[in-house]
Amino acid sequence: MNHLVKSLTALALLAGGAAFAAGGDVGQMQKQPLNLTAIGMFLIFVLFTLGITYWAAQRTKSTADFYTAGGGITGFQNGLAIAGDYMSAATLLGLSSMVFLRGFDGFVYTISFFIGWPVILFLLAERLRNLGRFTFADIASYRLDQNRIRTFAAFGSLTVVCFYLIVQMVGAGQLIKLLFGLDYPIAVVVVGVLMVVYVTFGGMIATTWVQIIKAVLLLSGGLMMLGLAMSQFGFNIETLATQAVAAHKSGAAIMRPGSLLADPVTAVSLSLGLVFGTAGLPHIMMRFFTVPNAKEARKSVFVASGFIGLFFLVVCLLGLSAIVIVGQDPQFFEGGVIGGNLIGGNNMPVMHLAKAVGGNLFFGFLSAVAFATILAVVSGLALAGASAIAHDIYAQVIRKGTATQAEEMRVTKMASIGLGIVAVVLGIMFEKQNIAFLVGLTFGIAASANFPVLVLSIYWKGLTSRGALIGGIVGLVSAVAFVVLSKAVWVVVLGNPAPLFPYEQPALFSMPLAFFFTWLFSVTDKSRLAAGEIAGFRDQYVRGQTGIGAAAASAH
Repeated sequence: MNHLVKSLTALALLAGGAAFAAGGDVGQMQKQPLNLTAIGMFLIFVLFTLGITYWAAQRTKSTADFYTAGGGITGFQNGLAIAGDYMSAATLLGLSSMVFLRGFDGFVYTISFFIGWPVILFLLAERLRNLGRFTFADIASYRLDQNRIRTFAAFGSLTVVCFYLIVQMVGAGQLIKLLFGLDYPIAVVVVGVLMVVYVTFGGMIATTWVQIIKAVLLLSGGLMMLGLAMSQFGFNIETLATQAVAAHKSGAAIMRPGSLLADPVTAVSLSLGLVFGTAGLPHIMMRFFTVPNAKEARKSVFVASGFIGLFFLVVCLLGLSAIVIVGQDPQFFEGGVIGGNLIGGNNMPVMHLAKAVGGNLFFGFLSAVAFATILAVVSGLALAGASAIAHDIYAQVIRKGTATQAEEMRVTKMASIGLGIVAVVLGIMFEKQNIAFLVGLTFGIAASANFPVLVLSIYWKGLTSRGALIGGIVGLVSAVAFVVLSKAVWVVVLGNPAPLFPYEQPALFSMPLAFFFTWLFSVTDKSRLAAGEIAGFRDQYVRGQTGIGAAAASAH
């Protein structure tokens, strides 16, 4: 099962947990000398984005502005922002490491993160925009019991956000400790403070533009590095592949499927979690409320898919390039042979590649971009969490829709500060922990608790509040239970001799349970309330298909 552990650690990287690089360990990561170039570039980025936050604060006058930028973001801008939310520094570092170590297996793994986007494009994008206003709970509770379903949806979103924030904050601390030479707690506090500033003062407008800038920087940096690397192979992919096979210890085997897919159950479960978990992530769903109409929502996914696909291809080619350029250079690789150890023990060959092809200046630029990407992702997460607390729980459940915009904004900002404090505390607490299991848990919960309720509320006439609530809770509890009983927690974290649940990924088991219990308790619900909820599907279907009655974009 060692290959599964390594797969999970790479998944942790994709989600933002740069503490683990394709099987690396936190203990292996060594604090580097102070990187003045990287810190200087990072400070420039921070000052620039703080300026954007100040500008955004002047334009944020209402709850619609704060949560969704008033619905005034174009489809292209939103697509780039979604790409910025999804393309983390960890994608660059972790997946390139997997290609470096495993070749074709790393490519297969990369593709698995991409295939969730057609699901969002064809099943959800337009309906999310037409039916929702600010949050996932707006859609789930559209025709169902507002108090119960909105409360469950809000807590489901908060659970995903909190677990994801832990991964992000630990990843930020370890990455900055490694690349910038800062102490771990300082790095975590810096990320937390900047996250709170972006969200509290600038809201969705600031968060969107930070994500757009970060996406442009990451794409530009990756393409620039790829161009410099490919120039050494005459810009010929066949030449690159031939030399990579010759240099790698596994030879031609790196061009064939390997151990990653040796366990089909885990492979399928992982795929289900990634595909449907992506569609259940609250900070991704929230982005579809920022565009003016369903057409722009569809365009958002189309644009995001293009940029994300391009970036993943770049990452794979960088991994192959690193095999030849880094893996055979004694100054980066001990002994100069694949299978040895990267100098510094950090398992991040793409950072060594940056230094090899672009020198210290380019290395500093890439380091700064890596830090910037984490800021963008945690800002989106914090905004999704704050909106669940303020809009769903406070304004709709506690105040029954009677809260003024000023009151809701005040609670949102308090929630943002609270989430920032929680994120910093949890990030420091989990410094020495193996956080790989949190990634499986996050995607498992999103796929098992959020996605079934979301997709059935949109497409199934027979869904009732009782079915949605029980099915969602079953999905949430089973996903957590399966991860706790798996090797990642039961053995590695809790120290038991053998796992009670034999697989690392919960989605293949928890998601069907969620769908089954949602169906069972809906079809057996014969109450008057259930009859009214079923009758309300027709109006919801018309609005979901046409957008008639959907919230309009506000003018700034």
